[in-house]
Amino acid sequence: MADVLNWPGAIGGAVIAMLIGANAALAQQFADQTSTRFPVQSEYTNYIAVGDIDGDSDLDICFANGQGYSSLGTLLKPRIYINSGAGVFTDQTDARVAGITGCFRSAEFGDVDLDGDLDLLLGQDYNRQMLLLINNGAGVFANETVGRIPTLNTSTARATFGDVDGDGDFDIAMCNSGSSNRFGTGQPRLYLNDGTGRFNDVTAANLPQGNVSQQMDLLFLDADGDFDLDLFLVTRASTPNQSRLWINGGTGVFTNLGNFPSDATAYAYDAGDIDGDGDLDLLGTNAGTSNQELLARNANGLGTSWTNISTSISPNPTSDDNDSKFFDIDNDGDFDLVIATLGSTKRIYRNTNGQGAFTQVTNAITSSTDSSLDVKVADFDGDGDYDIVTGQGESGAFQNRIYINSGPSDTIAPTIVRTEQVVPGSAAGEPRSVRVTLRDGYTSHMGFHARSVLLRYGLQGQLTQSVSMRLTGNCLWRGIIPPQVAGSVVSYSVQATDAVGNVGNGPVLTFTEPGTPPNPGDRNNDGVVDGQDLTIVLAAFGTSAPDGDANGNGIVDGQDLTIVLAAYGT
Repeated sequence: MADVLNWPGAIGGAVIAMLIGANAALAQQFADQTSTRFPVQSEYTNYIAVGDIDGDSDLDICFANGQGYSSLGTLLKPRIYINSGAGVFTDQTDARVAGITGCFRSAEFGDVDLDGDLDLLLGQDYNRQMLLLINNGAGVFANETVGRIPTLNTSTARATFGDVDGDGDFDIAMCNSGSSNRFGTGQPRLYLNDGTGRFNDVTAANLPQGNVSQQMDLLFLDADGDFDLDLFLVTRASTPNQSRLWINGGTGVFTNLGNFPSDATAYAYDAGDIDGDGDLDLLGTNAGTSNQELLARNANGLGTSWTNISTSISPNPTSDDNDSKFFDIDNDGDFDLVIATLGSTKRIYRNTNGQGAFTQVTNAITSSTDSSLDVKVADFDGDGDYDIVTGQGESGAFQNRIYINSGPSDTIAPTIVRTEQVVPGSAAGEPRSVRVTLRDGYTSHMGFHARSVLLRYGLQGQLTQSVSMRLTGNCLWRGIIPPQVAGSVVSYSVQATDAVGNVGNGPVLTFTEPGTPPNPGDRNNDGVVDGQDLTIVLAAFGTSAPDGDANGNGIVDGQDLTIVLAAYGT
């Protein structure tokens, strides 16, 4: 009866909720706040790199600037913008990258020398040398190109980092469209890191051979779910010289998959899990029919079958688009979408069913007529939601822009999609590598910016110790479990914390270390359990000292004393 009596009120509440929802949909969620957050500038920007270069836990920006569409113009500086922590940026180019100019089409941050800070890779167009700048730890960069990367002039639209051979350091893949400009033809290149930030050219042995026309973009992604990085090469040309997916055999040797949907006039691709099935799908801006977007679903999770579902984007207009990013604008756990356009307002799409059906949200972002060549998404002002930065070139005022998000904060923990099962084989007492696939609320060529990713491990089902995991490429991280006691059962799990502080925990997996386990009562490993072992346990009683912890549970207590007494004299 209560339900009947409240029926009119329930209907009224539903109507009010619908109206509020409709108004929220029409509200301008992304407001242009460039005038109060960015310096005034007018330089031709091609690409944006985002990272914490000075170690203060906020996100700074590098704009890859290069004058000229089809002919070389004035050489420009790569602009470095330093974040105040609240999303207000100052231009510190001259202090951070002094004396550096060029025609830069790409920029990427990555720790190439494994010293814990972000170095900077700058790709140049018009047959010029790519540059590698090394961070001194405080966000000041020195040009150390000579002696670190091969001397080779190229026309590069994009260069990026990824650990392709599984040795724990960043390697480099780069577009190379020959000796004229990025609209020419050439052989893409692959450089392997020797572990110290010095690179060797392995293109001839490791990449499919043959010149490719008009290479516009490339990105690393694990397309087949085997924990190594495959490579997607993006071209502006069409069949038979279309974009292609190169599969990594596990050691950094790539083969052409050859069955990706036909595309043409592509400027960029972005990878993200649009349907929540755990694998990466691909969106190509300008890559579809008549300059529409091409949306390709990874149909089997193995990267060997792709379905063209471009009709899932509504509307999917014929327009000159240049880049895209997936991100969660409504905190519902699925990827929505932003499209960077040339000469018109950016388009925002909501994933309406969580399965990759994208519908445009009108009036979601401040109207503009600038020409955006690149877009990045991250929490730039530290308030827990994802803002938008665009880089302008080709036409218009060339003022790079920042759009601040007033929508819901991210309350969803990073997803540990899959964790590698350790199979130690017969060798005992060796470090054990663990790789993991992670997802969070936005995408980039390097993945999301995590506060920390830890590999937790221990014995007897207790995760008492941890080591930091290292980013190896888009969505992939790698950690090393130190050598463990022979015959022991080792448990491990991954814990990821995003920039907001949301914590995600993966499943607890186990493996058995090869060999015969030692007597747990023999705390000094001298071959007999005696008074010396009792003394060790008693001296460590009540602490977590590992020499007294006979059962490996992280505390020395009566259980450890019982183990020693039970084995006394053996």
